[in-house]
Amino acid sequence: MAKVLIIGAGGVGHVVAHKCAQVPELFDIMIASRTKSKCDKIAEGLPVKVQTAQLDADDTAQTIELIRKFKPELVVNVALPYQDLNIMDACLETGVNYLDTANYEPRDTAKFEYHWQWAYHEKFKEKGLMALLGSGFDPGVTNIFTAYAAKHYLDTLTSIDIVDVNGGDHGQSFATNFNPEINIREVTAQCRHFEDGSFIETAPMSLKRSFSCPDNVGTYNIYRMYHEELESLTKFYPSLKKAQFWMSFSENYLNHLQVLQNVGMTKIDPVMYEGKEIIPLQFLKALLPDPGDLGKTTTGQTCIGVIAKGQKDGEDKSVYIYNICDHLSCFKEVGSQGVSYTTGVPAMIGAMMMLTKKWQGKGVFNMEQMDPDPFMEKLNIHGLPWQVKQDNEIEW
Repeated sequence: MAKVLIIGAGGVGHVVAHKCAQVPELFDIMIASRTKSKCDKIAEGLPVKVQTAQLDADDTAQTIELIRKFKPELVVNVALPYQDLNIMDACLETGVNYLDTANYEPRDTAKFEYHWQWAYHEKFKEKGLMALLGSGFDPGVTNIFTAYAAKHYLDTLTSIDIVDVNGGDHGQSFATNFNPEINIREVTAQCRHFEDGSFIETAPMSLKRSFSCPDNVGTYNIYRMYHEELESLTKFYPSLKKAQFWMSFSENYLNHLQVLQNVGMTKIDPVMYEGKEIIPLQFLKALLPDPGDLGKTTTGQTCIGVIAKGQKDGEDKSVYIYNICDHLSCFKEVGSQGVSYTTGVPAMIGAMMMLTKKWQGKGVFNMEQMDPDPFMEKLNIHGLPWQVKQDNEIEW
C-alpha cells in the first residue's frame, strides 16, 4: 500500500478518490483542498477510511508542510492548473513524485503551454523524481491512444484528429461540464492547429464540421480548437504533418457563451466594482451550476477518441481508437457525471502505473513517452473500455 495525496476536491477529485478507494490494496489516501468540508463529504462516501486536510495550494510552504506530515509517495494534483508549478515546487522540496491532469497556465493569460513545466525536467531528474503531466482523458488517454496506434498499427504517423464529443444533456439552461473558469478560458482562446511543421492560429470556433459517432451515440457539430496535447504530441511524434483537436458544442451553449462574451462576463482581467477589483469570469463561475452537481441530472454519452493516419508496411492506413462513456452509469458507480469520470479514472490509472513501477523515469514526462500497453489494459478494467476501427470502418 502506498500513501497518495490527492489535492483538489472538485468533480475530478471526487472521482479520483472513489477510483483509488476501489483499489485499497494499493492506495492509502489523503484528500486536501482549500475547503476541508468538501474533502470530508467525499470521504464520507468512500468504502475505506481516508484522511482529509485543509490546504491552500497557492501556498507552496503550506503544501510542503502537509506533504512532510503525511509523507506520500505520490501527489496527484487535480486542483486548478494555476497551481501546478507551486505544487511541483513542493514535490521537489520534499522528494515526492508528481502527477497532474492539465498543464500549467498563468492566471492573467489564457495560455495552454507545457514549456513552464518542461523547464522542470532537469530539477526532477537531479532529485531522482518523476513528474507525469496530463494524466486525464484529453490530455491523457488521447496521448495514450496515439501512442498505441503508433506502436501497434502504424509504422509512420502522419496525422491525428482528436475528437471529443459530449452527447450529454444536463437539463440546465447553461452550464459547463468542468470548472467553468477553466472551461470558458479554453473555449474562447485562439484556435491553433499543427500543419506542415508549425502551428497556425485561427479565430476561436471558426471551423466546424459534422461528426457521426460510432455505436449510435449520435451525430454532432464539432468545432476545431486548441488543446494542450497537440503541443506534446507534435514534439514527440516529429513525423506528424497535421494535428487537430475537435470538440462538440450545442447551439444553446454557443449562443449563451456569445452573449456572455459580448457583455464582458468572460474577461479575465480585473474590473472595478463598488471600489473593489473583481474578475468577471470568476464572478460568472460563482453564478453557474457546480459541475460536480450535474451528475444527478445528466443523461447521454461521451465519445472521445483519436483518428490517426499514416503508413503500415508501405501502405496508407487509418485507425480510430475511442471510448464511449455513459453519464448515468458513471453517476451510479461513483456519483459523478461522465466528464469528471473520464478525467478522474485516467488520473488513478496513471498513479497506479507509477506506484507499481510499470512507468518509471527521472524528470518530467508526458503520457505518450510511456509504454501505452499496461495503461490500455487498465482502462478496460477500471471503467473506460476502448474500441478500434480501421480504414473503411472510419467515418471521417
